[in-house]
Amino acid sequence: MSASRRSGTTDELGPDEPERDGPEGSSGSSGGSEGSAGGSDLLAALLDGMDAALCAFDADGVVTHWNREAERILGWSAAEAVGRHGFAGWAVREADAEEVEGRLMSAMQSPGRQVHEFALLTKDGGRVLVRTQSAAVRGPDGKPAGLYCAFSEVHAQIDLERSIALSEALFEDASWGVVLVDADLRPAVVNAHAARALGIGRTSVLGRPLGELLAQGVEEVESALTHVLAEGAPPAPAEIWVSVRTPEGERRRCWRCGFVRLASPLAEEPVPLGVGWLFQDVTEGKQAEQEAAQLRFRTNQLHRAARAAAECEDPVEAAAVHLDFALAGFADHALIDRVAGGAVMDADTAGPVRLVRIAVTPSGAPGPSLLGGEAGLPVRYAEGHPALRCVARAGSVRADAGEVSAEQAREWAVGRQWPADAVHALCAVLRSRGRTWGVVTFLRGAGRNAFERADAVYAEGVAVRIASALDLAAALDVEGLQ
Repeated sequence: MSASRRSGTTDELGPDEPERDGPEGSSGSSGGSEGSAGGSDLLAALLDGMDAALCAFDADGVVTHWNREAERILGWSAAEAVGRHGFAGWAVREADAEEVEGRLMSAMQSPGRQVHEFALLTKDGGRVLVRTQSAAVRGPDGKPAGLYCAFSEVHAQIDLERSIALSEALFEDASWGVVLVDADLRPAVVNAHAARALGIGRTSVLGRPLGELLAQGVEEVESALTHVLAEGAPPAPAEIWVSVRTPEGERRRCWRCGFVRLASPLAEEPVPLGVGWLFQDVTEGKQAEQEAAQLRFRTNQLHRAARAAAECEDPVEAAAVHLDFALAGFADHALIDRVAGGAVMDADTAGPVRLVRIAVTPSGAPGPSLLGGEAGLPVRYAEGHPALRCVARAGSVRADAGEVSAEQAREWAVGRQWPADAVHALCAVLRSRGRTWGVVTFLRGAGRNAFERADAVYAEGVAVRIASALDLAAALDVEGLQ
């Protein structure tokens, strides 16, 4: 072994020294002639820039290469390592040297790479458990001329394997949606759960704008993704309502979303690779929460209305109080129509029934319902009007303007003697003591959803209280006449 090889510098080989077929040039390795100086410098730069520690041995087991990562892990510099025979006495304990050397050198006689784990010694006397990958380096004649050995600390390797395993599990077996969104806010990778939630295949969704996948809520999602790219992950999950476009139509869903910014670990400064978007469908739970909150509110309103109505001397005024309390958060307008001439029995509803409007909520500034109907003039309801059908069937009736223009919706409401901005109607019959006393009608504008079955149940509960008040008013009038 020449002095130049032991010193770790690069010069021409001596005339009597055989030329080696192993890896050429590295930080602290022999490099070759002046004609190959550029290639040696490039190889040295590549070896020193590796994230893994690397050393190489010639056919006799002498260290020929030692990069900076190896120096970082073990503390031995290239000048101290290059030229030593094996690891015995300096990088491996004497008791373990024979076994370690046998494992390493066996790679020259084996095809492919071999993976081993063993403890190496640091310069300060500590021990580091490393995982090695070694393989033979063959010369022009195909015979082994040496071997290289790449190694890293076991815990670092395990961390890498865990990261890879976690990534694969998220994109294969996760029970929530995982979408990798690139910097252009387009899906780059989706897992099976996310593909099912989006109603499309895993490959079909890639590269498509979110606007093609979501009918509603896309602005909120894109805003969240843009914020994460610029500022980082939010401190808590966010619940976003979206409408997913599917071949069967749009589906309204609530997703609890978490976002993480992805940055390249290879860059000196963080370079955003995109956003990891994780979401879970919580629609059923959210709807249950909303229904429970709505039920609590409506129950409280009925309780408050009953207490306020109990303080009214006039039963008709008490009916209007019930109407006012029921209106909050439920409808935009409401009105009460009483059967002209007194209540009708079920047998009498087969004939024409006239209705007199006795209470209506103000259409302008908010305030208590307006009472009227003293003149007893019937409302001009055309045949087939929802209020008349409600009386005829003694049950609730729902009506909607449908998908029409604003002018057509206005004509629809005005033609039914309702406020011009009404597009959804719910009529509930006023029944007390087996008699029909009239109809209470709730109306919603275009900014609200149509009435549903749960709304009809609530309206019927309000109607029972209003009917009892009108029944009491009629009884008091009879007593007054007597």
